[in-house]
Parts: sequence; C-alpha cells; structure tokens
Amino acid sequence: MQSVCRMVLIVEDSLSETVAKKILAETNKNYEIVNTLFWDKNKIQNKIKDINKSAKGHVFFVLTDQDTDDNCPPVEMEKLNEPIHHNLLYRFAVMEIESWVLAHRKAFSNFLSIPLNKIPSDTDAILKPKESLIELAKRSRSTRIRKDIVPQDNSTSRVGPDYNGRLGEFVIKHWDVNSACQSSASLKRTFAKLKSFTAKPIGSD
Repeated sequence: MQSVCRMVLIVEDSLSETVAKKILAETNKNYEIVNTLFWDKNKIQNKIKDINKSAKGHVFFVLTDQDTDDNCPPVEMEKLNEPIHHNLLYRFAVMEIESWVLAHRKAFSNFLSIPLNKIPSDTDAILKPKESLIELAKRSRSTRIRKDIVPQDNSTSRVGPDYNGRLGEFVIKHWDVNSACQSSASLKRTFAKLKSFTAKPIGSD
C-alpha cells in the first residue's frame, strides 16, 4: 500500500485551493492535506524562506500566480539564497490560476457555451487570464454564469459575486488535469512533479 504523504497547502484563494486539490487527486498518489493556509502573494514571498526551513518538518505545496513576466519562478527561487528543500513544492501558475482553468479548453467552452476557438490554444501565453476569462464569460448564453462571474455594473470588484464558487464548481465537475496539460506547460510541469514526488523523511536536510 502506498504510504500517505501529508502536506500543508498554501494558496492565494479558494479557486486555487480547488484546483490544487483536483491536481493532487488526479496524481493517483496518496496525498493528504493536513492544513490549508490562504496567503496573498506578498505574504507568500515574504515567508518563503521560513517555509523552506520548515520543510524539514513538513511537506509544503505552495501554489501562487506568476502575474507578471518579471516575477518568474527562477527569480523567486534565487531570493531564497539557499537550496530549495526537497519537501517544498513551490509552484507557479503562468500567468494566473485562471490560465490553468481555461486550459481544459473543450470543457470550458462547453461550460460557457462559446466556440472552442475563442480560447487560445496556449493559455500560459495569456497575459491577463482573469480578465480574459471574464470577457469570455460575458459571451456566455447562461444568465447565471454571466451573473456569477462577470462584475456587476458600477461595481468596484474585479469579478462577479460568485466568481470563485462558480469556477470552483466547474473545476470539480468538469475540469480534467490531463486534458488541461495539453494547453498549459506550467500546469504540465506541476502535475509531472506531483506525480513523481516522494517526500524525504521528516527531519532530513
């Protein structure tokens, strides 16, 4: 029987949590999340050195958005000024978690009832995935989807009132990681890492 790999999950929001859990489930490995922390990007970047040291005692899966070209993973790794611990899985969605959601293009086009060709074949290349997703949702024939995902008129919010909930429902019910990997290289790398990962014994360097 496969041994249980217990880990602490650190994400920016509930949509990232749902995506991370779906990815872990589809690895067919025995991952167990013992704690989930919701930290914004600044806190993750400020705390990553401490997390790296704590990885001697726990396995961490940290998932954050890249957001901009200059915030690339190699630059962030250099900020550690020390080797990344084996038990710290520090992964970036390029450019945002929405690019991974969009990457299962066929399922998402069906979800919105829009033509498949409206979704780019390389979703990592979308500079502002959240905004692109909302623009696509505006074209949906579903009133409910438009109401939940698209910001209301005169609203100061960047997203609709049930943005994370509606997209989380899509991820749980329709999103397939293997299919999404075909359109997102950053997702493919993260999925491959999690499928091959074996934790080092707790307490080891």
